[in-house]
Amino acid sequence: MLIHMAVRYTSTRNAHVNVSIAEAIVQGMPQDGGLFVPTEIPKLPPEALLEPNLPYAELARVVMSPWFDWPERELRPLIEEAYSSTVEHPMFDGPEIVPLVAAGSLACDGSRRRAGGATPLFLLELFHGRTCAFKDLALSLLGGLLRTSLEKCGIDEPVLILTATSGDTGSAALAGLGGRPGIRIAVIYPATGTSQIQRLQMTSVPTEGRFVVGLRGNFDDAQRAVKAIFQTAHNPDSPFFGLRLSSANSINIGRLLPQIVYYVKAWRDLVFSGALQRDKAFDVVVPSGNFGDILAARYAKAMGVPIQNLVCASNSNQILHDFFSTGLYDRRRKFSRTLSPSMDILVSSNLERLLYLALDNNPELLASTMGKFEHEGFFQLSGHDRTRIADFSAGWADDDKTLASIRHMWGAHGVLVDPHTAVACAVAHESTEKRGTEVEASTPLVIAATASPFKFPAACLEALQGLSPSLRENTDDLQLAFELSQTTGIPVPEPIAALAAAQIQHRTIAGEAELEPLLAEFAHQTQRGSYDRD
Repeated sequence: MLIHMAVRYTSTRNAHVNVSIAEAIVQGMPQDGGLFVPTEIPKLPPEALLEPNLPYAELARVVMSPWFDWPERELRPLIEEAYSSTVEHPMFDGPEIVPLVAAGSLACDGSRRRAGGATPLFLLELFHGRTCAFKDLALSLLGGLLRTSLEKCGIDEPVLILTATSGDTGSAALAGLGGRPGIRIAVIYPATGTSQIQRLQMTSVPTEGRFVVGLRGNFDDAQRAVKAIFQTAHNPDSPFFGLRLSSANSINIGRLLPQIVYYVKAWRDLVFSGALQRDKAFDVVVPSGNFGDILAARYAKAMGVPIQNLVCASNSNQILHDFFSTGLYDRRRKFSRTLSPSMDILVSSNLERLLYLALDNNPELLASTMGKFEHEGFFQLSGHDRTRIADFSAGWADDDKTLASIRHMWGAHGVLVDPHTAVACAVAHESTEKRGTEVEASTPLVIAATASPFKFPAACLEALQGLSPSLRENTDDLQLAFELSQTTGIPVPEPIAALAAAQIQHRTIAGEAELEPLLAEFAHQTQRGSYDRD
């Protein structure tokens, strides 16, 4: 029997950190301000790619086991609980979990049309969970991983989950972690930077063990505040001193690892359907905000999944596009609110994990680079270091292109996409045109479809029917979701339809200076009860 050496985890900023996966999940992030990364990336077991007819739960076990030093008897039940379709209350609306859907093709025009024809396009639908966004795929499992990790670390006191969200992580974390014994969760979202449905999914959850607060600011402000709490919580003068903190953001390695699985499934689906030969690779395009989803694709590639090019798609907040195009990462720019709010981010936390790879796993150089970024607002990656991440490219689309993309995907292919996925579709078309004959036309291109279009019905209706922006801003999103259903003939997903009966339970809105005292007050409550203030 093949014996795998246990993967250990270190900090991107300190080589002396050496912890188990359980310790990394419980801590969330190291005290030095870095992120936990594996000391080495394990290889996929052969059955992950070659064995047919693997249910998603079994595939997840095969893919994730090498990252864990846990026996199968401990890991398997957690994965079955999250992904099995035979349990009493499945967390996903179908047994396939993440369907891969053919969505037409991308073709170069005129003289640039390739002899092999058009590039086949597929959507990897990641939105069939309880909150209709890709975050469900990891957060449905993270609760079990955290519970087991606490037991392994001998911790029996309550843990406080602090989570900044640009929209979808918050609701998925509340659904996946909220109400579990020994876990309290606080979610901070930009008060005016999410869709109405995203806000309702967060603010209508029960108050027991949960605190949801809207921040007067953007996601970057919320993320900065949460990271600052983690960095200072070990100081005796911190109001969080002595409290057990963890995170549900993708800064937590336990949030990131489950996302690798669906890229493995994408390759398997392409191969077993005949769309891809076993010795060939595919390309991925991922709409990116905090960079966790596309980083999971890079980890999948490092494990052995035949992925060729990774295309990072941004909206008007195009800091990632500029970074991959020039090596300059510069947050000193105007922040834009767009039709794709979950991507309205200027500081992408998970990019630090990719930088760690780009800098040849050098924590001292990485710490220096991030220190410069934190103090000066920018850094420049050298051409030599960029060669280590040369399989990445990037594109961006503004709101007008986003709407045109929604309209095109529906009109040309009969596929309805949300604004985030539409950004990726627009970038996919542009990247195909730019590359022209450089890439074989037979290379399939898989787009990560990250959210249900019914979470963003106003943008979809604006694209399909010309709904004016002023009407969009003053119309109930749930009403528009049902109108979108009537327009397209696609049923409203049950988790969104159920919001029609939801009641708001959390009404707190706060400024950044008020945030830490509010979170500390919630953290120090001795009784688990409702908590809210107007």
